[in-house]
Amino acid sequence: MQYISQIIFLLVVAVAAYFLYQRISRIRKNIFLGKPSGRTASPERWKTMLLVALGQKKMFKRIVPAFLHMLIYVGFLVINLEVLEFVIDGIAGTHRIFAPFLGGFYTVLINVFEFLAVGVMFSCIMFLIRRNVVKVKRFQGNEMKKWPTLDANLILVIEIVLMFAILTMNATDMLIQGQDEHYAQTGTFFFSGLLVPLFEGMQLSTLIFVERFAWWFHILGILGFAVYVTYSKHLHIALAFPNTWYSNLNPKGQMENMAEVTNEVKMMLGMPTENANEPPAEIARFGAKDVNDLSWVNIMNAYSCTECGRCTDNCPANMTGKKLSPRKIMMDTRDRAEEVGASLAKGGKGLEDGKSLLGDFITKEEINACTSCNACVEACPVNIDPLAIILQMRRYVAMEESGSPASWNSMFQNVETNFAPWKFPPTDRFKWAEEMESKS
Repeated sequence: MQYISQIIFLLVVAVAAYFLYQRISRIRKNIFLGKPSGRTASPERWKTMLLVALGQKKMFKRIVPAFLHMLIYVGFLVINLEVLEFVIDGIAGTHRIFAPFLGGFYTVLINVFEFLAVGVMFSCIMFLIRRNVVKVKRFQGNEMKKWPTLDANLILVIEIVLMFAILTMNATDMLIQGQDEHYAQTGTFFFSGLLVPLFEGMQLSTLIFVERFAWWFHILGILGFAVYVTYSKHLHIALAFPNTWYSNLNPKGQMENMAEVTNEVKMMLGMPTENANEPPAEIARFGAKDVNDLSWVNIMNAYSCTECGRCTDNCPANMTGKKLSPRKIMMDTRDRAEEVGASLAKGGKGLEDGKSLLGDFITKEEINACTSCNACVEACPVNIDPLAIILQMRRYVAMEESGSPASWNSMFQNVETNFAPWKFPPTDRFKWAEEMESKS
């Protein structure tokens, strides 16, 4: 019977690993629909990743959700050490393999794990209340209907159930230890000990069944959760680290110019350009109309989005009732990449399906509402940059379609001819100052 259990465990792990590999491969292909990013390694990138992704630096701008998130985050990291014992026990057919080697320290460790498990349950319950009872404003919005809301609630419920399974397993295990000498003696666990009265009086066979059921439920839940996360907004658990590493390290107000246009301008002004001896490369498209016009970092940003709504909550355009929601920009980009990737995987039309990111997913009204203030970038806890996508789509509209609003075109013309947004010659630029001096 034990060998059968081991074989089943290995099969389950293999199946989960297969689906996880397939999904990760698909996401990787979807991300690399984008163009090269040109971002290179630097010590500053490691520092940014350690502070923002690992240290949760930007989360603590809001203390209450930051504290609750920290409990889940630390619990997730530490409790996975216990999952290591689950895996070894499942493969080797043992039970609490570390207990005899660690002795009393094992009891301390499990009590720490249980404390964190209770912390995770508490945080998840509070987050459910914030989303569904208090209805925090930033969790609402047109883009948060149906699946995004269900996904967030489902993850929280799953985490609560998985933590409760650990406590149930430990509670029944303590009772079994007193009746079966073959079970490792682990001492008393505080939090699961509170559940012991629920199982007292049960027969040994029933206790073993409940303990084994809780063990299998937890390990199957962990494996299923790992696969499910790749379809969920909680993919940021993994992508937050590369996303912050590749984040834009330039000052927030510095926009990335198009290299092709910069070279053209330099050539017109007689300035030295990169690869001056080579003929200029043919420009396929100015700006971005679809996901393949974005950089792969832009698409990774979309997959890293936590849908927390901090970007939209801080967006001045959204505050004044404009249609723009930076969170929706990222969700739409991810949805379009998923759609194209799924089509290509089935041998379909992919990018040639008659749709595009701009127009079918994101409207001109949305991108034109953006003030380019970078509030969304500053607010994001994992350094996602919605503005980079918006600017590239606005470039497409302006340079490929000549579709910018008339008032913008006037401003562009004034900048080109007068070097200022206003329609007066450069020689008159400081007349207002002269008038001020004369009045004083």
